[in-house]
Amino acid sequence: MGKYFGTDGFRGEANVVLTVEHAFKVGRYLGWYYGQEHKARIVIGKDTRRSSYMFEYALAAGLTASGADAYLLHVTTTPSVSYVVRTEDFDCGIMISASHNPYYDNGIKLINGNGEKMDEETIALVEDYLDGKVEVFGETYEEVPYAHKDRIGCTVDYVAGRNRYVGYLISLGMYSFKGIKVGLDCANGSSWNIAKAVFDALGAKTYVINAQPDGTNINANCGSTHMDELKARVVYEKADAGIAFDGDADRMLAVDEKGNLVDGDQMMAICGNYMKQKGRLKKNTIVVTIMSNLGFTLMGEKEGIHVEKTKVGDRYVLENMREHGYNIGGEQSGHVIFLDDNTTGDGLLSALHLLEVMVDTGKPLSELAAIMEVLPQALVNAKVPNHKKEHFMEYPEIADAITELEKKFNGEGRVLIR
Repeated sequence: MGKYFGTDGFRGEANVVLTVEHAFKVGRYLGWYYGQEHKARIVIGKDTRRSSYMFEYALAAGLTASGADAYLLHVTTTPSVSYVVRTEDFDCGIMISASHNPYYDNGIKLINGNGEKMDEETIALVEDYLDGKVEVFGETYEEVPYAHKDRIGCTVDYVAGRNRYVGYLISLGMYSFKGIKVGLDCANGSSWNIAKAVFDALGAKTYVINAQPDGTNINANCGSTHMDELKARVVYEKADAGIAFDGDADRMLAVDEKGNLVDGDQMMAICGNYMKQKGRLKKNTIVVTIMSNLGFTLMGEKEGIHVEKTKVGDRYVLENMREHGYNIGGEQSGHVIFLDDNTTGDGLLSALHLLEVMVDTGKPLSELAAIMEVLPQALVNAKVPNHKKEHFMEYPEIADAITELEKKFNGEGRVLIR
């Protein structure tokens, strides 16, 4: 990870960690960097945080000042930005969101021309510019030049791009959802004006909660990090399933008809086995991270599916899928990549695939989820200084705790340190 950008972009409290000046400079650099041989075209999406509008305008100002045209999708999901970038010949995309974080945080996610997370080399150049250094293309520059006269860029209202993404999702529906009742928790975030339209168009009966964003209520006791309201609503309405999105809808968690959580591991087990039965699971493999539940590995052994494991982070999952030609992978958190359909985790897409299995098999979600036994799992954080993260075993409290746990498990469990 870099100085500013982590695995999920440049993220922090708005105008404290991530400031409007940062956003302007990110726009300035990207507009110039991609505009060396042509006028750059860069698309921007944002979630519903109050500060997202401020960052949108700052990014657009920076892009146009450097000569790029900025296409504004307005409030939309991260995967929609990814889709628009790769299908409509944009140089790159920018998503303004801090995902599941509270409203006062925000973030800038950079997406390359293939609809994937920006490569680390380009991000390193952006970070250098934030620190006042411009060394690129074999030259050193005092400053990124401003565009002049007719070379100054323009902003384009591009809500049509978001609408095309919605149409694309609807076009993927192989089955009608008529007769299916679905609860949708939009987290007062990016999915608030998209999710219902997609499921309604496919025939489902929808019960929507937390779709009244006011700029400060995104993720507030709702969405994929707070599932209790959705669980209760699904049971009350006698719905077949519930879907909870995070703030930018690049991931989702589900609820079965009994009100039980169905997490990302379980969704991959359900969809992966279904794809195998249909002959669509490439190389008979599902890619997960080392944080995946041990029950997922045991499921793979039982069902004859190879489970490939990567470092934590959807970036590493996608890299592995690309390198080896796999087509489903993701994280327990609900960030699932269906690579045949999109190049990033997509909560809406994952929900469509999950309901597809339910409709085609005629089985309730609770029965489908039973293909995998979720084994007990605990996450414990130990705080150490940043410069000691790679040498945590030097702390006797941590080393002793690991040794004690390994003795207690006696080969019937695992201790994962990251």
